[in-house]
Amino acid sequence: MASKRFILMCLLVTSLVGVVLGNFYRDVDITWGDGRAQILGNGSLLTLSLDRFMGSGFQSKNEYLFGRVDMQIKLVPDNSAGTVTAYYVRQPYLVHTNIYTQGKGDREQQFYLWFDPTKDFHNYSILWNPRIIIFYVDGTPIRVFRNMESRGIPYPKSQPMRLYASLWNADDWATQGGRVKTDWSYAPFTASFRNLQLGKACVWSYGVSSCKNNSSLPWLSQELDASSQARLKWVQNQYMVYNYCSDFKRFPQGLPPECTLS
Repeated sequence: MASKRFILMCLLVTSLVGVVLGNFYRDVDITWGDGRAQILGNGSLLTLSLDRFMGSGFQSKNEYLFGRVDMQIKLVPDNSAGTVTAYYVRQPYLVHTNIYTQGKGDREQQFYLWFDPTKDFHNYSILWNPRIIIFYVDGTPIRVFRNMESRGIPYPKSQPMRLYASLWNADDWATQGGRVKTDWSYAPFTASFRNLQLGKACVWSYGVSSCKNNSSLPWLSQELDASSQARLKWVQNQYMVYNYCSDFKRFPQGLPPECTLS
């Protein structure tokens, strides 16, 4: 099996992992990296770098309760097996998605991409409203997680979250279980971010969300139409390479309940 680099897209109950175009100076704080993260172009571009000593990362200044966050990302090129770009070699990239509620994840789905994500910028989005979570790549839905609280399935809807993004070394698990190590002769590795759109998200401040009683935000009740459902089925049939809901070996006592319900 080929060595892998990952795009990690997670919706966490403590962090969101991404309309007016954002300005990185205005919208995010660089949180770690000791100079390896840079904001360029008057705030229109942000780069994260990783060398053998350290990676780098940033987070949104605001917290959000529900929203649609979009980010264009150009992934690390060439031989960079072991690196993880989170919006959290041609031995192929995988999009690794997960959803955490009440501090617990274990809801992984992984997908190959139908393009080379290192050649140009592509748009990675997460829509999160009270009914549904949808992960998109270039406007194509790749994963859906529905609110099934009425069936006893936890759903993130009461705790505000931040956008986090980072670039780090994960060759202890991301490459055939750690068998292939990062080739540091290709460092520094750099991923580029632009066109952050946070204008569709509900800012949380002092216990109040800006989405309250706001009917001008259609994504608050958005679902997939027939065309989007067909695209979702196409991606999952052609490009999904791991689905926790099919991993009976991992869950010998029975699959998580949402797998059967959905």
